[in-house]
Amino acid sequence: MTKRYSLPKIIFGTSSLGNLFVELDSEVKKQLVQAAIEGTNTTPLFDSAGKYGAGLALESLATGLKALNVAPDAVKISNKLGWKRVPLTTDEPTFEPGAWINLKHDAVQDISYQGILDCYQQGNDLLGDYQAKIVSIHDPDEYLAGAEDEADLAKRKQDILDAYKALMELRDAGKVESVGVGAKDVSVIDFISDHIQLDWAMFACSITPYTHSESTLALLKKLGKQGVEVINSAVFNAGFLIGSDNFDYKTISRETHPAEFAWRDKFNALCDEFQVKPAEVCVQFSFLFDEIVSVALNSSSPKRVKGNVSLVEAKIPDAFWQAMKQQGLISI
Repeated sequence: MTKRYSLPKIIFGTSSLGNLFVELDSEVKKQLVQAAIEGTNTTPLFDSAGKYGAGLALESLATGLKALNVAPDAVKISNKLGWKRVPLTTDEPTFEPGAWINLKHDAVQDISYQGILDCYQQGNDLLGDYQAKIVSIHDPDEYLAGAEDEADLAKRKQDILDAYKALMELRDAGKVESVGVGAKDVSVIDFISDHIQLDWAMFACSITPYTHSESTLALLKKLGKQGVEVINSAVFNAGFLIGSDNFDYKTISRETHPAEFAWRDKFNALCDEFQVKPAEVCVQFSFLFDEIVSVALNSSSPKRVKGNVSLVEAKIPDAFWQAMKQQGLISI
């Protein structure tokens, strides 16, 4: 199959445009979009989703692009489908309570053949002058995890395959350029890739200096043989590898998780010895694998967006990786 679109080295996440954990004002949101556009020498790719702020991220992205007079063909937009905006009828949104701030809408999941087409259309309506040409199913692993029994699991697997049938039709009709998948539980990517010829796959919290299991690396090889490009996201284990106490979106401590902190102490000592930044190492670890072509990085700070671009271009000496392996910090 001929590739319709080759991914850039950095992909700009947009969850902060949907008021994730904090409500940014419209000017800051515009500056985030501007920093991404100015920070890359190729066509910028923004990764968004109907779930992000119940469509607010898509709206804010379009508003920022329009305010900056960005032509529709001068930008690429990826929309992860599976959640659609609905009226807010409760005090707080019913999805991911506590995560999204001051939303005016709610969102509901709809993974099915027609549901994905509806999500696709609604996403483009929210984008206005801009269109999502890169599409996927959002967190199919979480959808499967909600199964009540084996019969429900089988139905949900079929729902996902039906949803991909809709995306394949959009791709075959030339309405989208590429179709992919993103998940934290990469076994779902394995399942989908057995049935669907994907263009790309996004791994989350699965390939970092700390986390890179044999089964995940085997899946990387499988996807490479299928011609699937891989995007790496959550490359800091949700912030833990660069100093946070959040590990894969859960708060931990030295008392409850001594092994993780001991690993990080050794990691930081090596970074100091070789005068490299932990964030640079986490990003560049991705590119040790030929199958990984891109990293997806989020930020709520326009200044940090420029820094993210520099992480993608950083150089890490071979001796550092050798020392990491010698000390048992990585297994490759």
